[in-house]
Amino acid sequence: MEPISTGMTFGKVPAATLNASKEDAQLMEVARDLEASFLSEMLKTAGLGKPRESFGGGAGEDQFSSFLRQAQAQEMVKAGGIGLAQTLFEALKEHSVDAF
Repeated sequence: MEPISTGMTFGKVPAATLNASKEDAQLMEVARDLEASFLSEMLKTAGLGKPRESFGGGAGEDQFSSFLRQAQAQEMVKAGGIGLAQTLFEALKEHSVDAF
């Protein structure tokens, strides 16, 4: 009986590569979320979602404007963003490699 090899493969991709790909995907997701949060704050500072002087939507508009800004920021990231997600991804990946 032969010992089980630790280099198992699924199709032609080694198992270790699949785990690394999954971790990279998770890190990229976190980096995109961080970029979206950053962009949302920048949109807030720029005045997006601020109630209008006239014909404002009242308290509801104030309460839900943050959701609108966050959704717009997420769409900006999906469209390519400002490149912050890639920089954050590389920093997070380097940090996670250094941790082990």
